Amino acid sequence: MSKQVDQIDGELGTWLMKQHVFFVATAPNESEGHINCSPKGGDSFRVLGPHTVAYLDYTGSGAETAAHLKQNGRIVVMFCAFDGKPNIVRLHGEGKVLVPGDPKFEELIILFPENPGTRSIVLVDVSRVSTSCGYSIPLMDFRSDREALNKWATSKGPDGLVEYRKEKNSRSIDGLTSFVTE
Repeated sequence: MSKQVDQIDGELGTWLMKQHVFFVATAPNESEGHINCSPKGGDSFRVLGPHTVAYLDYTGSGAETAAHLKQNGRIVVMFCAFDGKPNIVRLHGEGKVLVPGDPKFEELIILFPENPGTRSIVLVDVSRVSTSCGYSIPLMDFRSDREALNKWATSKGPDGLVEYRKEKNSRSIDGLTSFVTE
């Protein structure tokens, strides 16, 4: 049964921070545009307050989330318990993409471990927090984080990442502007 809660309290925040995987969903304004749902992992999520969260956005093959947030700001972040008590948590809100050089990015980046694949930080002003049972979510054991992104980003180097992002992250699959590149 779904239940809305007032905020991210200490107990919920602790649970969120222990999860190894979370999902981010966004959508463009156009009804013909593609809805996006992206899995996230690693030590990349932080609870900043009862209505504020942030996560590291790593370099990827696309930039749908950034394009959608630039257009309308709508976002939902979802967590599922894959071990322990069944639980699903959804954080609905308005997101903003912070890039290196932005003062808020520089303020928040110190809260995260260094990662060569970091492209931005997504800051979310949470307007709705809800929980639901998660009874059908399977139990799964966590083995380890993958090192593939770190190795790939390190092998690209800073200049290679700039070029990759120009090629792959300037526009969404629907042609929306995502990351502005020089």
